[in-house]
Formats: sequence, structure tokens, C-alpha cells
Amino acid sequence: MNIRFFLSHVVRHPALLVLLVACVPGALRAEDKQPVEIKSPIEKHADANPLSLFDGKLVFDFQGRVRFEVRDNNFDFNEGVKVLTDDNWFLIRTRLGMMIKPIEWLKIYAQGQDSREWLSDRPDIPGVLGAEGDDAFDLRQGYIELGNTKDIPFGLKAGRQILSYGDERLIGASEWTNFGRTFDAVKLSYKAPLWNVDAFASSVVVPRDEGYNQSDFMNGNETEREQVFSGLYFSTTALEFQTTDLYALQLHQEQPSTSTNFMTLGMRMKSKPGYFAAEEEGGMSKDGKTVVTPKKKPVGLDYDGEFVFQNGTVMDLDLTAFALHGGLGYTFDAGWLPRVGLAYNYGSGDQNPSDGDIQTFQNLFPTNHKPYGQMDNFSWQNMHELEFSLKFTPLKKVNVKAEYHAFWLANTNDVWYRANGTTAVRPLTSAARSASNYAGSEVDVMVTYAATKWLSMETGYSHYFAGEYLADTGTSDDADFFYVQATVNF
Repeated sequence: MNIRFFLSHVVRHPALLVLLVACVPGALRAEDKQPVEIKSPIEKHADANPLSLFDGKLVFDFQGRVRFEVRDNNFDFNEGVKVLTDDNWFLIRTRLGMMIKPIEWLKIYAQGQDSREWLSDRPDIPGVLGAEGDDAFDLRQGYIELGNTKDIPFGLKAGRQILSYGDERLIGASEWTNFGRTFDAVKLSYKAPLWNVDAFASSVVVPRDEGYNQSDFMNGNETEREQVFSGLYFSTTALEFQTTDLYALQLHQEQPSTSTNFMTLGMRMKSKPGYFAAEEEGGMSKDGKTVVTPKKKPVGLDYDGEFVFQNGTVMDLDLTAFALHGGLGYTFDAGWLPRVGLAYNYGSGDQNPSDGDIQTFQNLFPTNHKPYGQMDNFSWQNMHELEFSLKFTPLKKVNVKAEYHAFWLANTNDVWYRANGTTAVRPLTSAARSASNYAGSEVDVMVTYAATKWLSMETGYSHYFAGEYLADTGTSDDADFFYVQATVNF
């Protein structure tokens, strides 16, 4: 994407200038090296949530987010034809929530959300041509939560809610999208000092451009699939150097002519930040007597891994599939806290589409925007991926991250799945089956700026270098993606 291309979009949409200008103050200013100022009780109270009333028994929350996106060749990799998805648009999301907590062990919460796609040429209908679309003010969350882990280890949460586990590779809120993701669910929890476990049964809420958003629990998402997604998720810190998760998940769907019923068994491990850093020297407390052991900085070696196996049936086909992730990183104990990272991801693909079996890993309900590139070209299925990353903090409130991703299909007898896990980049033709499995590479650069406690800014640019698979199956031009985003949270 050249400068003229970018400036043309700025001129066409003056609101983009507001977002860009808001990113500049402070981000380009050197951090003041002044002593930390101790605030008076009145000043501390001024920093509190202005929407919290009656000592926290009634709390309102608000989020407003606007993102401007420019996409070129993201969907067809064809420079010669300008399609409806070669465009720019604004994505606007507004959320308003209310929590009532009359007693310590009872919490009632409701949150509404309004999502809009503005100035796009494609239809503003969710899912059509990759559109975020319009979804007028609707219920995003609404639940009752019983329990107080300070006194008793059990908890119950029932109603429309977010389910998020681990790094959200299988179950997540998908916050990058304008709708996000929630479930109509019942969740039981047990928390002990070194471990906790959740048991849940749920059905995903489906956005609709007209009418109330519903799930299969509410018998109204018009998919006729009678979906029940349930599971057990266990997490422990018994090994002091890492968090270890074990889980068993089941997806059951009954459709008019086919059924789906399979288990997902997995294990995840992630090192504790700074555990492998060098020991720091102790200090003295304010009384000048007590020895204080300072917390370790989040520096040194870190790692994470996840290993998943699936077995059962998908649309009456026998399923056997697996996926894995492994990552290593090192954060240097320097002023900018630079971290370098290396990661590998694999999701199995189908070996033969006509043999009555399926080996395509089922990605369930993930947040795929975070791990596989900002352009959302891949999900955790039928893929190999290598990732190199660098991130650093040049200023206290500014974070910079750069990533390089290289992608291959695990099997060219299966399609290339986009981040939604269902849309294929190219149809499965004879040319696709005999094509090279190298899909291409992507470079991402992102900058985030925490302007205030309530306002955060983010911008990024991505370029996709088309691989041989695209050349062997059709047009193979490179693609570009640019965005700038502002979020207000109370």
C-alpha cells in the first residue's frame, strides 16, 4: 500500500484524521522522568469509576469503539478486479452494561450492544462477503452469578455470558470482531488455592441483522442445528513455574439430515512471567528493618504449548484430528523490555474428501485474530505456520509489535480455511489438489497507546505476500490491510 493510496482514503474520510491525530499526542513525546506523585484521597477518588454507585452495589459500564479499515485484495488476491471487499469502512461498536450486587454472593449483570458497519460498499449484513454488518442494540450479556470465593469455593453463573479459556485458541470472546461472541450457558466453578475447575453447558449466540440475537438454547437462530457445547476445564499452578490446563469438550449438533458429535481433549501449559529471570536483590521496607523480596520482572525465558486431539463424527463423517502449538520467547532486561519470539502452529487437514472420514481439525469457537496474523487469513485447521515476533515498549504507554508469519497447507486435498473456520479461500478443484502447499507469508506491524485510563489507541499495517498455492489455483496478487482504532472504556 503506497502513500498516495493511503492519503486518498484519509481525504475521503475526514473522521480518520480525528483518529490519527488522537494517536499522536504523548506517543511522540519522551516520557517525563519525574518522581511519582502521591495522590490525596480526593484525587484518588477522582480516578475511580464515575459510574460506580452505592459503594459498588450498582455499577454501570460503557465501551465505545470505532475502527477504520482499509482492505485491498484480502479476499480474492486479484489486483485486476475491484470487488466489493476491496474497500474501506468504519466499524462502530457501543456497549452499555449494568451490574447489581446487593450482597457479596449475588451478582446480576446485563449488557446491551449496538454494532454498525458504516460507508462500506458490501451489504451491511453479518457474514455476507465477510461483512461485520449491522446489528441494532441487542442483549450481549445477561446473567445471574451466585458465589463468593472469599468464603466458599463454589460458584454458579447462568445466562448469556462470555466463555474464555487459555489463550482462546478454542474458546474465546473474539473481541476483534464488531459483534464479539457470547454464549447462553450454565457454568459451575470450584476454586482451590492451587487449582480451579469449570463445568459448563452452552450454545453460541448468533448475530442477526433483524430481530433478537438467539442461540439454540433459545430455539431461535434459524440454523435448526440444536447445538449444545459443553465441557470441563481444569487449571492448576501446582507446578510453580507454569500454569497447566487440562480440558475435555464436547460439541453436539442435530440438523435435519445430519448430526455432529465429537470430543476435544487437550492440554495447555504456559510459563509464569519472569520465573526464569535472574534473582533480584532484596530490599528494606519503610521501617528500615524488614527485608523485602521484590517481585521478579517479566523478563527472561518464556514458553507455551497446547496439544489437542479430536474424535467423533462431523456431519455423519468419522472424525480423527489433532492440532498443536508451541512457542518460545525471551525478554531482555533492558529499558524497552524487547522480546523476541518463535512459534509453530499445526492443524490437521483432510486427506481424502471422498473416503467417508474427515481429518480436518475443528477449531470450535476461537479468537483467531490474535495468533495467526492480523489479516485473518487462517484458522487452526489444515495449516502449518511459523511465526517470528518482536515487541518492545519504547515509552511507558506505547507498545510496538512486529510479526512475520509463513503459512503452508497441511494437505492440499483439503481447502484453505479463513479465520472464521468455514469460508474457503479457493474451491477444492483438481488444480488445488495438485498445487504447491505454500500459501504465502504475512508481515504485521501494530502500535498501541494507552492515552489515559479510559482511552486507548491502536493502529496497524499488514502485507500478505501471495504464495505458490494461490498462483497454482488462480490469481495471486499481494494483499494489504491498514487500520486505526480508538476505544473508550468506563
